[in-house]
Amino acid sequence: MKKIIETIPNFSVARERDEETFNGLVDISKSRDDVILLDAQSDPDHNRSVFTLIGSPEGVEEVAFQLTKFASEHIDMNHHHGEHSRMGATDVLPFVPTLNTTTEECVEMSKRVAKRIWEELKIPSFLYEESATKPERKNLATVRKGQWEGMPEKLKQEDWAPDFGEREMHPTAGIMAIGARKCLVAFNVNLKTSDVEIAKKIASEIRESNGGFKEVKAMGFSLDDRGITQVSMNLCDYNVSGMHIVFDKISELAQKYGTEVLESELVGTAPAKAFLDVCEHYLKLKDFDAFKQMMEYRLL
Repeated sequence: MKKIIETIPNFSVARERDEETFNGLVDISKSRDDVILLDAQSDPDHNRSVFTLIGSPEGVEEVAFQLTKFASEHIDMNHHHGEHSRMGATDVLPFVPTLNTTTEECVEMSKRVAKRIWEELKIPSFLYEESATKPERKNLATVRKGQWEGMPEKLKQEDWAPDFGEREMHPTAGIMAIGARKCLVAFNVNLKTSDVEIAKKIASEIRESNGGFKEVKAMGFSLDDRGITQVSMNLCDYNVSGMHIVFDKISELAQKYGTEVLESELVGTAPAKAFLDVCEHYLKLKDFDAFKQMMEYRLL
């Protein structure tokens, strides 16, 4: 049976700041018939782009390497500035089992890619999430702590040798996090306030690490070009904490702090079930069965 794997590389570049590099990444993403570029989103405040690709295991593995190579040749982290945490030109490279593939296959793929990236590009990497070699490396935020500026000192610490490569960052491309993970939903909520402390307080209250919602990571950012702020989230398991759950809580907290929600946004793609859960919640649908009652599902 046909096998499909998803990869969602995050690059430390925004189309609005470097259109030539962004377009080059798009061209590589479309360079193979067995790989499809589903989405390519860019955020100038974060100075970051998130690509979503699916395809055959062989195709995804090769395109992931070629994208990393191109990014290393065109993004110089010495000149990178943005709101989002980052430590490398290709900052994060996850592989997600999608169709007739397993987490174990994605773990092995992440190790092969990390090894090749070191051998051919001399970019070191940490393995994270399901590929992590130590419990403390499972969480991306822990791995990336210190960012580009603080990573050279972090690499000198006894427990923070890269999984692939030496204790020294690539001079322009930095260091990467590579791994296998579950499908997550990257979901942001924008607030009608320029006070970034409000966004940070809300993010602190809703993220799991501070006793908030299970499987939720959150940070507060300022979107200076629009004069607003953002609660940026990864819903690591939307079955546990869905978009509707965090949205309602953020709306409640926003009112508490004297503001309100302006809008929300999805970064990349998300499974249909994540949206169906929202519909069921707000419409209070009784005995809803998507496979029987949604026309598109019936036509499959």
